[in-house]
Order: sequence, then C-alpha cells, then structure tokens
Amino acid sequence: MYLSELTAISGVSGDEGAVRSYLKERLLPLCDRVEIDAMGNLLAFKKGQADRGKTLMLCAHMDEVGLIASRITDEGFIRFKNVGGIDPRVLVSKRVLVGPMQLPGVIGRRAIHLLSAEERKKSPKMTELYVDIGAKSKKETEKKVKIGDYIAFDSAYREFGDGRIKAKALDDRAGCAALLMLAEESCDWDLCFAFTVQEEVGLRGARICGKTVRPDVAIVVEGTTCSDLPGTEERMISTRLGGGAALSFLDGSTCYNRPLMDFILALAKEKRIPVQLKQTATGGNDAGALHVAAGGIPTAAISVPARYIHSPASVIARKDFEAVVSLLKHIIQEVSHV
Repeated sequence: MYLSELTAISGVSGDEGAVRSYLKERLLPLCDRVEIDAMGNLLAFKKGQADRGKTLMLCAHMDEVGLIASRITDEGFIRFKNVGGIDPRVLVSKRVLVGPMQLPGVIGRRAIHLLSAEERKKSPKMTELYVDIGAKSKKETEKKVKIGDYIAFDSAYREFGDGRIKAKALDDRAGCAALLMLAEESCDWDLCFAFTVQEEVGLRGARICGKTVRPDVAIVVEGTTCSDLPGTEERMISTRLGGGAALSFLDGSTCYNRPLMDFILALAKEKRIPVQLKQTATGGNDAGALHVAAGGIPTAAISVPARYIHSPASVIARKDFEAVVSLLKHIIQEVSHV
C-alpha cells in the first residue's frame, strides 16, 4: 500500500511537500516525536527500550528526479531544465504533470521527418524538448504556468509479470515505504527515521540531518542501479533483479564502514535473507554526506535494485524490496551487537 501511494505523489527535488505531508500523517501515531527542520527534512524519533544513549538513524530521501519550467514560448510550449540526472532519450512523448495544479502535459520534440540526417543519429538535447499542455498561445499558458513550476512524471504504479513493480520515483520512495513499515518496530537504541530532501541534486538534506541528529550508526535505504539487461557486459552489471537486497562497500561518494557492513552481511546469512553485493562503484547517495558529518558516522547502505532508474518507469522486484525490509527489521533488533 505505502509503495503504490508514495510513487503516485509528485515530489521533485526542492518540492517534496506533498510527500512529507503523507509521511508525517502516518508517522505521528507511531513515533514519540516528529519534526521538520528548516531545510524540509522530516525527522521521526522513537525512544529506545534500553537507556543506552545511542541512536540508530535510518535514512531515505523523499525527492525524485524531474523537470522545472524555464521559459514559455510564443506558441505556448514550456521549455524546461532537468532537476537531477535524467537521460533526455527517455523523455520524448512521456506524460507529465505541471505545477501545483498538476496540469497534464506531454513532452515533445520536432517530428523525425523534420530532423536532418545528422540529427537523427544523435540523442536529443534537453534544450530541444518542450512540454505541450494543449495551450494555443503564450498568454494562455501563462494563465496556468509560471517559470519555476515543477514538472513531474505521470506514470502509474503497476504490478506485472513475476512479482515485478513498475512506477516512477521508486528511487527513493521504495526507501520511504520501507521506513514507514519499520516505524512500528522497537529497538534497544533510540531510532530516528530521517526522510531527506534534495538528495538528487547534491545530498543537501542529509548534510543537515547528520549534524542535527548525530547518530551513532546510520543506514541509508535506497534504490540503486540494476543493469542486468540484454547487451550489457558482465563487468558492467551492478545488481540483478531478484537477487535480494543490494549492499555496497564502495561508491562514488562513500567508502562504507567495514565492521558495520560485515555485521550486516553476517546477519543476513544467519537469518537467510537474500542479499547481493553491488558490483560497480559509480554513483552515490545520502551516505556521502552522512558518513563525514558530526565528526564521522559509521554508515551503511542497503538498496532495492531498480531497472531504468531515473526514468518515468523504473522496475523493481517485490522480493528484493521485501528482503530489504526484512534485513532492516533484524538490524533494528540486533543493533546493540554492532
């Protein structure tokens, strides 16, 4: 339920308010204290069963990649900039929702028969694309849209095939959904469920959370790349769909705490929870900011593999998501052994 509802909400980086409201409403009856900081991060605290004076932070980011209106043409089309990393090739003809009114629109490009032979060989540039909301003129569009309005993908949650889930924003609403499912759990240590903003544009919310909460241990719950697709060289496959929760030792922003990672791997083996090790070291997540905050925080990352990440239609395996949730439940129960 949480996953389907969360992925339906628009929450491009810098515009996470609707996601935050949804989460806050559900966390209030489950946690002792819920706060929103000046940056917009949502922090939910739960007192530990034992008075150990230690805190475990579980962190997931609320924002998703998307677009922002940058200009309105004389013909009434909306030019835009990307917010977060998006491949322009996945955008043409995709449905979107524009601004606070959630106006339906379609991303367009000049028709193929109007492109030169050389242009047809190249990927489209973001500057060549526009959003069509069906307006007849600039004046008509300006009545409904203004520069700076956010534009989110319009892509419904669907379950299909052998336990597959398709949706937009699985990076990282999968993490947000997992944390919500864990909010009823109890722990010897104090718990902080941190839902951060603006991860996709520079880990900005996490930089504040780490300094504010100063946890003893932090675990980032993410969606990560899965490229187990036809034509992909074996050495380039980072994770495999259905292979279990993905654990990282290294990525583009973090060398993960080895004793903590060893503890998590041993726990997964003991509890027979399927896990896989991420085979590439590119990219990054909120751990990049957390592990160097407040004098240094032992940090791990546990991720749900997602095909076609940062697109209008990512795909995950339900059993990978369930493995992530199961592993986190056991970590909460055993964290005093770290």
